[in-house]
Amino acid sequence: MEYGSGSPGDHHHHHDGSSDSQRRKKRYHRHTANQIQRLESMFKECPHPDEKQRLQLSRELGLAPRQIKFWFQNRRTQMKAQHERADNCALRAENDKIRCENIAIREALKNVICPSCGGPPINEDCYFDEQKLRLENAQLKEELDRVSSIAAKYIGRPISQLPPVQPIHISSLDLSMGNFGSQGFGGPSLDLDLLPGSSSSAMPNVPPYQPACLSDMDKSLMSDIASNAMEEMIRLLQTNEPLWMKAADGRDVLDLDNYERMFPKANSHLKNPNVHVEASRDSGVVIMNSLTLVDMFMDPNKWMELFPTIVTMARTIEVISSGMMGGHSGSLQLMYEELQVLSPLVSTREFYFLRYCQQIEQGLWAIVDVSYDFPQDNQFAPQFRSHRLPSGVFIQDMPNGYSKVTWIEHVEVEDKTPVHRLYRNLIYSGIAFGAQRWLTTLQRMCERIACLMVTGNSTRDLGGVIPSPEGKRSMMKLAQRMVTNFCASISASSGHRWTTLSGMNEIGVRVTVHKSTDPGQPNGVVLSAATTIWLPIPPQTVFNFFKDEKKRPQWDVLSNGNAMQEVAHIANGPHPGNCISVLRAFNTSQNNMLFLQESCVDSSGSLVVYCPVDLPAINIAMSGEDPSYIPLLPSGFTISPDGQGASTSTSTSRAMGGSGGSLITVAFQILVSSLPSAKLNMESVATVNSLIGNTVQQIKSALNCPGS
Repeated sequence: MEYGSGSPGDHHHHHDGSSDSQRRKKRYHRHTANQIQRLESMFKECPHPDEKQRLQLSRELGLAPRQIKFWFQNRRTQMKAQHERADNCALRAENDKIRCENIAIREALKNVICPSCGGPPINEDCYFDEQKLRLENAQLKEELDRVSSIAAKYIGRPISQLPPVQPIHISSLDLSMGNFGSQGFGGPSLDLDLLPGSSSSAMPNVPPYQPACLSDMDKSLMSDIASNAMEEMIRLLQTNEPLWMKAADGRDVLDLDNYERMFPKANSHLKNPNVHVEASRDSGVVIMNSLTLVDMFMDPNKWMELFPTIVTMARTIEVISSGMMGGHSGSLQLMYEELQVLSPLVSTREFYFLRYCQQIEQGLWAIVDVSYDFPQDNQFAPQFRSHRLPSGVFIQDMPNGYSKVTWIEHVEVEDKTPVHRLYRNLIYSGIAFGAQRWLTTLQRMCERIACLMVTGNSTRDLGGVIPSPEGKRSMMKLAQRMVTNFCASISASSGHRWTTLSGMNEIGVRVTVHKSTDPGQPNGVVLSAATTIWLPIPPQTVFNFFKDEKKRPQWDVLSNGNAMQEVAHIANGPHPGNCISVLRAFNTSQNNMLFLQESCVDSSGSLVVYCPVDLPAINIAMSGEDPSYIPLLPSGFTISPDGQGASTSTSTSRAMGGSGGSLITVAFQILVSSLPSAKLNMESVATVNSLIGNTVQQIKSALNCPGS
């Protein structure tokens, strides 16, 4: 370090009230390397030199005694700061270690078994637990007696003579809508024990992202797999024809025969006829620098925030090696992720994979993902194979904080169930989960983040509704949480605590339910219903229809025909379709209830998500306070091209306005009861079904396609 200070001629302080201009004229110069070397060696021997030593140094080095004094002061301050930083790091590491131990102990306590009876451990509040169990037993006994007397009436003999009942697990009950018809909807209440993992799709008892017990052998194998994958991905990025061919719509698609010749694989997964390959490449410019992007890619929570419409769940299972010198270069993680298309008709995809990051040169990064195959007997070995071949991104810094991103997606997928006919084109063409969808989403989200960072008030403020940049930021955070929550409600993900009540009924509605206790959701039992329909209308037309608040009465069954008025507007990027609005119903008694709405659009699809929020809550957000406790229960629509135009359209940018039709997912969430212990009766399911049915009818007639 070089410490500049006054030149030798500046001998006196300006305590005499001398003017600023005089002070500005004061010249600074840097010490020579020789002077610094001598000062440093003196500092090592004696950090606090006395006046005599300072005078001797000043004669030797041709510096003023005052400069010598200041240099030593600065150097001591710097040393102190370094020590404090080191102490800080050590304490933080110690703190993290203790926190991890604490979590491990807590987890271990959960699994403790009582040695005498083999039962679960006794909690401190066992008295209350016992009371609770007694009460529950009494209620169950009453319920049993009631059912027995009804059954006895029908059968004509006491219930005790019947064979013992086998307990049935909730997910094996056939709750498809057809069965309820015969009982009438006033039928029995369902008391769903909605625990994480009660959904039939969840893996048995194991959250999909628990830490794995990895040996050093495993870890060195993982490092080899990752570095080979990195080499393959770099070759894939740098080679064009004959490896990559242009599809009719301008996308880069991998030529599989040439790929296998260039990269022969020992154990190809392609023996299975249900496995298909998707491989695509795309590149574009995003408004974010490479370091920030790398940071977001390597942190699973930020990764989920960056892709709320694609990634339903992401976790780091284990860090195999951390990056060099506290950075990300050389960092290798074993991760889990689950990906979705926003429709109940498409199964989610699960991947266990290694993510390896390397800085190739200044301002150029490569991040590769490659599946890691666990042995079959391992808890992580998934039932259905989604296998990621070397895929990933190149991130190259460009001027003014932009980056050029080149993205490769390359997967082999075994379909859990046959792909629904509506989605066959979209999925088999590789558009649904392809590189283009990832990249356009990334571009749109980076624009959104850039708008969040802008301090100037770029809101089209109708009457100064949003007073400050903090208010704008808080509203944007609230809207982002709304969109994330909406996307999670559509996916039947094993990572979320949803229990599927009915598979697809005759109108193709999937109804799921969960008990919500999160601070950002209303407490109680939440019912979510979603369905996907096809319309022979271009996606852009459909998006414009849903986004236009004046047309809302045409589809909103709950609006009682009231038109909406936009009272605040925040732009999320240059495209006018990317924005957040606050809407108010015209001429209604409910002046206290507003709608928060976010709409997003890019070439891969669009969504319009909205949520009723009361006036006091909107005021909290607009004033810039933390909006994370405002309860949200969003509903809305997702719109994507149907893939029919994929072979005819000549440009990806036409995908949203292309000639094909649209796939529209309609999704609602309803709070059935504000008591988490509530029983769910079938009337609520019937209500949500008719709500979706009526909405679909309204949409079809408003867009003049009743028969589709």
